[in-house]
Amino acid sequence: MARYLIRRLAFTLIAFLLIVTLTFVIMKLLPGEPFLNPKLPAATRQMLRHYYGLDKPLFMQYLHYLKNLCTGNLGRSLYERGQEVSGIILSRFPVSATLGLVALGFALITGLGLGILAALKHNRGWDYLAMTVAVIGIGVPNFVFATLMQYLIGVKLRWLPVALWGSPRQIVMPALALAMGTLALMARLVRTSMLEVLRQDYITTARSKGLSSRRIIWSHALRNALLPVLTILGPLVASIITGTFIIEHIFAIPGLGKYFVVSIYNRDYPLIMGTTIFYAGILLTINFAIDLLYGLIDPRIRLAGGEE
Repeated sequence: MARYLIRRLAFTLIAFLLIVTLTFVIMKLLPGEPFLNPKLPAATRQMLRHYYGLDKPLFMQYLHYLKNLCTGNLGRSLYERGQEVSGIILSRFPVSATLGLVALGFALITGLGLGILAALKHNRGWDYLAMTVAVIGIGVPNFVFATLMQYLIGVKLRWLPVALWGSPRQIVMPALALAMGTLALMARLVRTSMLEVLRQDYITTARSKGLSSRRIIWSHALRNALLPVLTILGPLVASIITGTFIIEHIFAIPGLGKYFVVSIYNRDYPLIMGTTIFYAGILLTINFAIDLLYGLIDPRIRLAGGEE
């Protein structure tokens, strides 16, 4: 297990360095720069370029950025009144993370439940109902769910606040809207995987030995059926907890998603690179944790990697 852990950690660090490098190169290849306002005097533009290090050779800028990154310094935003990028992320990410974790918890619990129920009740009413919910969740964009809930639940019925952030009641509607796509995808994937596992020979053997249906499902079938779910869980978790701009915008939530999109429009290089690297770091960390779970759930993965 130790060799497997070290190997996955090395791959994760290499991938992170490549992402940092590619993000830096892509930012520098974009045409134009942040200080091309014709109303800005040339002397002021040059001073700003010097202050942000944009007048240095690209390789020196890259080394300087790597040095700052190692100390947790992501630079200063060009448009957010000179705020530190790390400060913006640390102040806004908890909001997006709270919304994302609530949405993710609802999506996982409901999606797993629907998928298992659909597999156990294959080609029966519960199966059709679960898959109808899944098709609707995949086919309808989350911003449509958001606006419908705002109108029906918030405006007409007045059960929940229409927007803003701060109380548990204000989390419910945006979390539901954000969770629908993940919930639907999870339900379909679990159903397909469970149906395949339930047809395997070792399940038939377990039944012939007289094991109870509950033990077969929870101890044998579900454990192997969750492997495909773990494959997509990393990107899903990373994307859902770092913030969705549309949902945050509809419900006036002060999360990180807004800054990620606005920074692209403003050519705010430090904020673009900072949020991208932060997102990549979360994605790689979650994928690393999932790789470890793979090794624990299915020892064949470690053996395939050469570990005895």
